[in-house]
Amino acid sequence: MRLDNNNHSVFSLHYHLVLVVRYRKKVMDDTLSDYAKEMFVRLGENYNISLVEWNRDMDHVHILFKAHPNTELSKFINAYKSASSRLIKKEFPQVREKLWKEYFWSRSFCLLTTDGAPLEMIKKYIENQGMK
Repeated sequence: MRLDNNNHSVFSLHYHLVLVVRYRKKVMDDTLSDYAKEMFVRLGENYNISLVEWNRDMDHVHILFKAHPNTELSKFINAYKSASSRLIKKEFPQVREKLWKEYFWSRSFCLLTTDGAPLEMIKKYIENQGMK
């Protein structure tokens, strides 16, 4: 197992995050997903978060990421959802037609620890999500 470290600790903190499009509208395509993914990577740098795996379906995304112990996950997730909602609505006018309010993501989210499961198994699970 590969461990991360900082000045005072050694750790391996991986999380599986599921974000759902508001009203489960089926608006997520590859272009929009790539845009949202890039925003996740950029914003994650400010919070010591690194993307491990990303996949999408038409109405939600699965994200596997690792974080530092001092990362405030709920602050990061809310910051990401807020910023990405605003910019997605601006860059993708077709989304505004289906989601008329300011929000892109549902208010809720699912955040799971990997609970000791092998990361390869979780990565495979996420890779297998999406359109079938």
